[in-house]
Amino acid sequence: MMRALLLSVTLLAPACTQAGVSTEDLAEIRAVISRQIDAFKRDDARSAFALVSPHVQEEFGSPERFLAAVRVSYRAVYRPARVTFLGLTVIGPDAVQQVRLTDRSGSVWHAYYAMQRQEDGSWRTNGCRLVQPAKTIPT
Repeated sequence: MMRALLLSVTLLAPACTQAGVSTEDLAEIRAVISRQIDAFKRDDARSAFALVSPHVQEEFGSPERFLAAVRVSYRAVYRPARVTFLGLTVIGPDAVQQVRLTDRSGSVWHAYYAMQRQEDGSWRTNGCRLVQPAKTIPT
C-alpha cells in the first residue's frame, strides 16, 4: 500500500505543485485521512476527532458525538474493507481528496474529503461527502 501511495504522490506531484499544494502536502493529506480511518477502526474517538478542523469540532462538541455520527451515517468510512486514494482537487487554499472505499459487503463508495490547511500549515479534515458512484444501465 505504501508503495502505491508513493507512486501516486510521485505521479500527481507536478499538477499539485502548480496548484499550490506540494507533494509533501499531498502526502500529509492522505496520511491524515488514513490515520482518521485507522482511528475509526479502533473506535478511538479522541484520535479521530483530533484530525478534524476546529469548525467541525465545534459542530459536534465532543469526540464521542463525532464518532457516533460517523458510525451511523458513514459506515463505509467507519469500517472500510479497502481504501484507495484517487484524485486531489485544489479549491483556493483548501483541497478535496477523493477516496474510493469498499465496505464490508463489497459495495463501492466515493468519499470526498474537504481538507483545510490550518494556521500552523498542517491539514485537517473539514467534512466528508460519501456517495455511491453512478451506475450505467445498458439500454
